[in-house]
Amino acid sequence: MRIARFSHQDVISFGIVDDTDLVVLAGDPLFAGFETTGQRVPLGEVTLLAPVIPRSKIVCVGKNYRDHAAEMGGEAPAAPLLFFKPNTSVIGPGDTIVRPTQSQQTDYEGELAAVIGRVAKNVPAEKALDYVFGYTIANDVTARDLQRSDGQWARAKGFDTFCPLGPAIETDFDPAGDARVVTRVNGEVRQDGAIADMVHSVADVIAYASAAFTLLPGDVILTGTPAGVGPFTAGDTVEVEITGLGTLRNTVRDA
Repeated sequence: MRIARFSHQDVISFGIVDDTDLVVLAGDPLFAGFETTGQRVPLGEVTLLAPVIPRSKIVCVGKNYRDHAAEMGGEAPAAPLLFFKPNTSVIGPGDTIVRPTQSQQTDYEGELAAVIGRVAKNVPAEKALDYVFGYTIANDVTARDLQRSDGQWARAKGFDTFCPLGPAIETDFDPAGDARVVTRVNGEVRQDGAIADMVHSVADVIAYASAAFTLLPGDVILTGTPAGVGPFTAGDTVEVEITGLGTLRNTVRDA
């Protein structure tokens, strides 16, 4: 099942994607289930929004692909390397990424994102995927020069617009399957990696994170990026495509 959050006639709603239509839901399915209103809206008449706005946090994993760790000048950590992005960094498909004046190098990082569906604390890895509502696409935008200069990543990863999510949440996606993450800038492929190449699986990351802090419904887990990260500039179009999840597309401008 594919769930979208959308705006139609100045009303924000959730819906189930059904071919070229959205079957409108009575409320946020994370909390209200899948009861429908009986209304159908053509996809072509809506504006897709970020499929979830985390009420609590965005948990990210650094250097979770060996080839990316190598291109950053190191090795993949033995345990998941966690950091946070604020929920104010979230934008949706079609929204504009804003390059801040503080940074001279702003990079894309295409990633698989897992959306937590219920309260998770001290969850064992073998049961961790039971706590996932579904999966979507993320771009972990990073002010790379600030990441280097600051020594920690809160500012470099946390600017407004630095977490595009979308276009929808797929509840039936298999994170252990053969899906690939492909990132394009202006149509040119910059990243192409297999999700199966993650060092720490989605289940392992959820177990590790939930041992430290409680994960709440709507929290988003960004699972790391494959090799090929690099800069974009004002006027560029950045696309992140994941097999089975669609394409997240955003344009770029300077602040």
